[in-house]
Amino acid sequence: MNKKPTVKTSIPAVEEILSDLIKIQTVNPPGGETAAAHYLKKLFDKYHIENEIIEPEPGRGSFIAHLGQGEKKMLYLSHLDVVPVSEGWDFAAFSGEIKDGFVHGRGAIDCKGLVAVEACAAIQLAQSGKLNGQLIFAATADEEVGGALGAGILSAKYPDKIRADFAINEGDEPLTMNGKTYHALSVGEKGPAWMKLTARGISSHGSVPILEHNAVVKMAKVINGLAKYRPQIVLTPETKSLLQTIARLDGLFDEIHEGNVDYILGTLRDKTIVPYLSAITRMTISPDVVHGGVKTNIVPDSCEAQVDIRILPGQSWEYVLHELKDILGDVQTEPLQYHSPSFSSADSKYYRLVEETLKEYVGKEPILQTITTGATDSRYLREMDVPSYGIGVLTLNMDPALSESVHGKNEKIDIASLKLKTDFLVKLAQKYLAK
Repeated sequence: MNKKPTVKTSIPAVEEILSDLIKIQTVNPPGGETAAAHYLKKLFDKYHIENEIIEPEPGRGSFIAHLGQGEKKMLYLSHLDVVPVSEGWDFAAFSGEIKDGFVHGRGAIDCKGLVAVEACAAIQLAQSGKLNGQLIFAATADEEVGGALGAGILSAKYPDKIRADFAINEGDEPLTMNGKTYHALSVGEKGPAWMKLTARGISSHGSVPILEHNAVVKMAKVINGLAKYRPQIVLTPETKSLLQTIARLDGLFDEIHEGNVDYILGTLRDKTIVPYLSAITRMTISPDVVHGGVKTNIVPDSCEAQVDIRILPGQSWEYVLHELKDILGDVQTEPLQYHSPSFSSADSKYYRLVEETLKEYVGKEPILQTITTGATDSRYLREMDVPSYGIGVLTLNMDPALSESVHGKNEKIDIASLKLKTDFLVKLAQKYLAK
């Protein structure tokens, strides 16, 4: 049972929570999320919110909190780890500096911004004392490399701690088309089918090469074949609805089908959204890492490559191997990471509630039902039959540079967006869980 404070404590500023979290370096690998979990524990303890840290391995802790009572349950989900930092930043990547209306640093958008927003919203709701149900807050470890030590552990060993009627998690950022911003609700995601390739050859002196024995040459042929591969176009109901909406917003009223997808994409006036729309209508293949050879004058007998493959519903690891067998030839294959695609229905009272509430804050323009090209922890919830819907930056004037900084350099988020998302999450929980 929750312990209610006798005197209400002032609520912290969301930008200050985010700044503090950014300063706690949780780059994955190696992670170190427990430090951030302890920060949240101290914060939630201050407001007498029941909480705990689940740490399957030293330093790899996830934070969970519960408030309110009742049959209805809603989950705020986010993650504590961040991706590594590349060179070329214009400011210190872990400064958490609050300046010129922005919070600066790695994780500002992905995903410590959401951690801070959901924490601030949860504290506001705890202070209000007006819940007729349970709000669950979960900030997990390990999302950036698959989530096995975070949401994976929670869903497998502690499912009742995070089970809810529906969840809000990270999702796609708003799309900007022809200078206008359209917000998104992510209802599904593609599945990663990352593959390691190994080509074998015969080592010899580089001055008398036999190229058919050269493993690098073999791998080059495979990579060239992958680059030329043209995947089948697949329209799920969600992607068809999204494409139809975008086409009509652009003044195109053709009925979308598999045969005219690329024609429609080529006709859109705003070309910046075409790569995303192309990626959600087909399996994608990107050879991103290659290693081969040890010395200039030695014909290499081995070459390895790592390929980022993302699949759609109805596709599987077996499907990938069957599709690419003629290209791969005798190259050895090994899965690096594999998860099935996952979806939550947009034809549900939960989706409609989220959509209606979102429109109160971002306007009456169509909310786009998007499919994320990257994986999130939502798939673990969907495997538990918990619908999960993703939101990105909430803003009335989206700066494309913000989206470009996710997993890139100079990541930052404007304070106005953080406050807008906090207000949205408070209102959503009040609507669903209010007395």
